[in-house]
Amino acid sequence: MKQRIIISNHLQQQLATALAQCKHDKTFIIADENTTLHCLPLIRGTKGLEQAIPISIRPTDANKNLDSVCGIWKALGYMGATRHSCIINLGGGMVTDLGGFAASTFKRGVHFINIPTTLLAMVDASVGGKTGINFNGLKNEIGVFNEADAVIIDTSFLRTLDSSNMLSGYAEMLKHGLISSIDVWSKLLNFNILSPDYEQLQLLVAESISVKERIVEEDPHEKGLRKALNLGHTIGHAIESLAMKRGELLLHGHAVAYGLICELYLSCIKTGFPTDIMRQTVRYIRENYGNYGITCKDYEALIALMKHDKKNMGENINFTLLGNIGDIRINQTATHEEIKEALDFYSNT
Repeated sequence: MKQRIIISNHLQQQLATALAQCKHDKTFIIADENTTLHCLPLIRGTKGLEQAIPISIRPTDANKNLDSVCGIWKALGYMGATRHSCIINLGGGMVTDLGGFAASTFKRGVHFINIPTTLLAMVDASVGGKTGINFNGLKNEIGVFNEADAVIIDTSFLRTLDSSNMLSGYAEMLKHGLISSIDVWSKLLNFNILSPDYEQLQLLVAESISVKERIVEEDPHEKGLRKALNLGHTIGHAIESLAMKRGELLLHGHAVAYGLICELYLSCIKTGFPTDIMRQTVRYIRENYGNYGITCKDYEALIALMKHDKKNMGENINFTLLGNIGDIRINQTATHEEIKEALDFYSNT
């Protein structure tokens, strides 16, 4: 069954309808400390939430871990959740990933609805059925595929989002543009995400979600085409994990943007991606995302982290590359020397 994506213009009304369509006994709302303060009041008066029980978790990706999910399981058990309960995940990608995983595993699975409140969660984390937690120093190492009963997208949440988090989500939108069409890619490169027109942004978000939806519908469990969504992520996740090991905060989308620089370079040298499009995209990323400092001393550690990527088979490090915009080449490999060359390109541009 296709996941219900609701592009909302009446949040409480559409949430009430989604709840009514999801037969349940008790309702729980998982939110982090920030979304409890800023976003929970926006849904408080919704019909059907009068007896909803809030579960607050600590924010940031550093808390997307086993301790947090155990805390949710314990709270659900203590407060009488059953197999017929419904969980609303209200927050960014950390909340929808963690809450979706908790919902998918508690009593072998309960209903859940995602209400993403960040751009990253709207276009990426809350759509497509991937849930999970970080484990053993690795991103999303433990998880399951399980789609929410509904995902409600309301871009009015973004009016309070800071520029770093807006950019984090926009990197995934750039990726969607690169794997879809020149038209989508061009619109994204010409949109001012740091001073956005919110009506136009809602249209761009809907378009970006539709790109992901089409791919997920064809390949829900990442056996083939869905690997297109990993463009920028093999190296991006390694950079993100390196920052985590250093105890430094690097937002997921910023790491993906840096991964795009490297993997578009690999696409140029291995699958003939047009150099001019690569340079335009790299220029846009550099102007908006700056740089995360890595040197040649970090290369072996980054390659070791890439070897943990879930797409790999055997010793080969697997990449999604492009022959052109929309020309997706999955299951590509690169030698350690080629990867180091791409990291040199990243460091020197």
